[in-house]
Amino acid sequence: MSGIEGLVKISELRKRIIFTLLMLAVYRVGVHIPTPGVDGDALQQVFANMRGTIFGWFNLFSGGALERFSIFALGVMPYISSSIIFQLLTVVWPYLHDLQKEGDQGRKKITQYTRYGTVILCLVQGYGIAAGLEHYNQPPVVFHPGLAFRILTTITLSTGTIFLMWVGEQMSERGIGNGISLLIFAGIAARIPSGIGSTLSLYRSGELSFFKILLVLAIVIITFFVIIFVERGARRIPVHYAKRIVGRKVYGGQNTHLPLKVNTSGVIPPIFASSLIMFPATVATFFPSSILRQFTSYIQPGAMLYEVLFVGMIVFFCYFYTAVTFKTDDVADNLKKYGGFIPGIRPGQPTAQYIDFVLSRITLGGAIYISAICVLPTMLTQTIKVPFYFGGTSVLILVGVALDTVAQIETFLLTRNYEGFMKHTRLKGRTSFS
Repeated sequence: MSGIEGLVKISELRKRIIFTLLMLAVYRVGVHIPTPGVDGDALQQVFANMRGTIFGWFNLFSGGALERFSIFALGVMPYISSSIIFQLLTVVWPYLHDLQKEGDQGRKKITQYTRYGTVILCLVQGYGIAAGLEHYNQPPVVFHPGLAFRILTTITLSTGTIFLMWVGEQMSERGIGNGISLLIFAGIAARIPSGIGSTLSLYRSGELSFFKILLVLAIVIITFFVIIFVERGARRIPVHYAKRIVGRKVYGGQNTHLPLKVNTSGVIPPIFASSLIMFPATVATFFPSSILRQFTSYIQPGAMLYEVLFVGMIVFFCYFYTAVTFKTDDVADNLKKYGGFIPGIRPGQPTAQYIDFVLSRITLGGAIYISAICVLPTMLTQTIKVPFYFGGTSVLILVGVALDTVAQIETFLLTRNYEGFMKHTRLKGRTSFS
């Protein structure tokens, strides 16, 4: 039976897909619900002057919610920022480090702290944006400036992000795929039609030639193929299992492999890096200070400082997230426990050191690959003066999240003995953001 027929036949999978689509529909409806007290037309003029800046990037991740200043204007970035903070704290804070080792109960406690951190970040960002909007007087953006507007806006934006956090968690638990990643995916995908429309408008006005459009299309297609090729690449370490006789049965004696993916961290590094860069820029842009404006100009997409910080953070989070999610000591202990060993490597700690050595070299290649995908296409498209949203990071997130989601659907189909979407191979899932 084909994969499409399997989607219809498996009741649980069908319900999960429908639930995910409904939650995405709720998200897209909320993007169009405006925050009270703001002049939408005046706000559109303000954001029209900010295109090509960090706000264009932030608006892309929020699916257009920021330029509409809807109840979801902050998006899921505060939640991602809070997740980064607590994942970093698990390394340096013994209390959180011990919680992480306690299994599900410990992870639930860390998740609870992450939610509290999200609320705090929402309050800070919401109040900063509300106060910043009051400074725009030509034309005036806020109908009735004052403390009441700031409090109302802060509560509205914070509630919107908390609701999105809940929607993402529900999608991960009761739907298919990773909820937070799918929300970011939906926000970026929703901007594609407007991006195409803007490009065509530039072509009709003569600002963009047909050759440049073909060049952009070629860059996007090549980026797609490179991402799919690398994301499915892995280093296979041979593993042998010794024979064991238990009663009258013989166990083990087989040869297999331990796959180490080139990009173990998935789309997490660029999302985390973008979140950290956007947080100070979001607050700084809304305040009429020459120092803050100068600082913001240095971290605009395309600026040298922005690109250096972006690449540096991507490399850091590639190594950090791989170390957090892939425990080489646990893998070595499990191999030793079940009689497995790597040829030429002693079981136990030497095996863990060997896997860590191989994984570190692979992660370096993965970090270079992600950095190139996120930076080079964006620099090329800016060089030939096309809309900013044709960026490598957007393509990486779109393809990466799509591969993760299809891999989960494949898993459901395989557990029910249905054929997957691809007859001769299986899509391998990658580490997703949780």
